[in-house]
Amino acid sequence: MGLDTFVKVGFFYTDSVSGPLTGLKVLELAGIGPGPYACMLLADLGADVLRLERGDPDAEAVTTFEVSNRSRPSVALDLKSAAGRDLVLELCEQADVLIEGFRPGVTERLGLGPKEVWRRNKRLVYGRMTGYGQEGPLATRAGHDINYVAISGALWPLGRTGERPVPPLNLVGDFGGGSLFLVFGVLAAVFSAQRSGEGQVVDAAMVDGSASMMAMTHGFLNSGYWIEERGVNLLDTGAHFYEVYETKDHRYVAVGALEAKFYGELVHGLGLDLKELPAQMDRTTWPSMKEKFTEIFQTKTRDQWTEIFADGDACVTPVLSPSEAARHPYNTARHVFSVEGAVQPEPAPRFSKTPAKIGPPSRRAGSGTREGLAQWGISEERQAALRAAGAFG
Repeated sequence: MGLDTFVKVGFFYTDSVSGPLTGLKVLELAGIGPGPYACMLLADLGADVLRLERGDPDAEAVTTFEVSNRSRPSVALDLKSAAGRDLVLELCEQADVLIEGFRPGVTERLGLGPKEVWRRNKRLVYGRMTGYGQEGPLATRAGHDINYVAISGALWPLGRTGERPVPPLNLVGDFGGGSLFLVFGVLAAVFSAQRSGEGQVVDAAMVDGSASMMAMTHGFLNSGYWIEERGVNLLDTGAHFYEVYETKDHRYVAVGALEAKFYGELVHGLGLDLKELPAQMDRTTWPSMKEKFTEIFQTKTRDQWTEIFADGDACVTPVLSPSEAARHPYNTARHVFSVEGAVQPEPAPRFSKTPAKIGPPSRRAGSGTREGLAQWGISEERQAALRAAGAFG
């Protein structure tokens, strides 16, 4: 029975697998942060992902809080054991993709580098997730999101005038510049392998990805439109019509009225006369206009302003906390979040013919060993032998 028709009630599948990536087989050498999130995206879209990690093959399938580990089984495996390494190489024979997020050279020392896996399967795409890339003066250095976006130039512009840069959580480096570029690269390489018959290494570095995301800003800089100073430009809180304002109840609204038409609606909603105001794009007046807007927004609560701008195109929205966002009417109507059990985002983007869906929740490390390996054709007898040989740790 093929994976696309496999049905198992009560553990991994409650109905047939769906999603545009159904049939894609992925091995995940488990790490943290961007690697797991990339594999979650692939699994949500229907890929058959095995998460290989340190764990207990007899662990109960108890749900954990790690949302990014959802939609795929966790298989206990000791990569440092000969039996564990050999099992990975065997699984590579049927895999389309292998994803790892270790420092450069680690999988080679384990005997699981690209050359080793290509001896088993020349079509396999080898996805590598790091901060600084596989080569270069910083390749072997430790770091985190804040360091990678600092090096790429993406952190410097984030902040208000006269203040220090503000780290954007770990969204720009780990997940934007890392996970999304890794998924993009892996799928492009799979497409190439289908035509050429040969896989390749996808070197996804968070510095590279976050630098790429700065393309428009570099365009502004090259044209002289962007001043290399924080908080004085069009999109960095320099403009009074692209800013976050505090309201009477100490909450916030976001204003993004860039175009003249939208700016006119914003001004009208604030009770001002556009004819009595300076030109929208007169930078010299932005600071004084921001003071005026600040005073006005503090006269009403966040929800009152939301109601005032509810039916127009002034581009004014309430700033919601994550828990508020899950309950917002727009998000509930469009089912942006799943609220059954733990609140978590639904898969994105959306597909008209092959809808994606959330698979099983994240469970204890190793709890999916038997079922996960069975899906990849490893029999119970073989699993018993692997256990005896120390493959599962």
